[in-house]
Amino acid sequence: MSSPTFDEIYMELALNLARKSHCVKIHVGAVLTKDTRIVSLGYNGPPARTHNCDQEWPEVGCPRDSKSSCSLALHAEQNAILYAAKNGVPMNGCTLYVTLSPCLACARIIFTMGIKKVYYYKSYAEYKGLDSDEGVDFLRRFGVEVEQFDTVNVRQEN
Repeated sequence: MSSPTFDEIYMELALNLARKSHCVKIHVGAVLTKDTRIVSLGYNGPPARTHNCDQEWPEVGCPRDSKSSCSLALHAEQNAILYAAKNGVPMNGCTLYVTLSPCLACARIIFTMGIKKVYYYKSYAEYKGLDSDEGVDFLRRFGVEVEQFDTVNVRQEN
């Protein structure tokens, strides 16, 4: 058996982190790296010391906002970025591995923090029934390298 690449290891870790999510709708994980080191981790869910969606609203999840998105949860990439920022970790030049391509709001944050590359596993547009991945389009437009991960190499499914 051949040795896995760091890309494979980080995407598999993101898929495993997604399992920690308490979201009733979808589980998403994120790994932020610099070179060959992990900088931060995250998964989607509510802010610490609030309600876990699967415990508070087990049948339907948290209430929806005006755009039909979770009113409480932070996205996985937001959690990873916020944790790194809270701890003074510079993110310029980092790579982000995420199990669902970034939404437009997350893409703006990714770009602003100087993250240079994003690997994603599944499409946010397909999940939401949208015509295009607006977050991916935004990142590419402003020079962030974005690539859908080669699913053949990932050993686990979300």
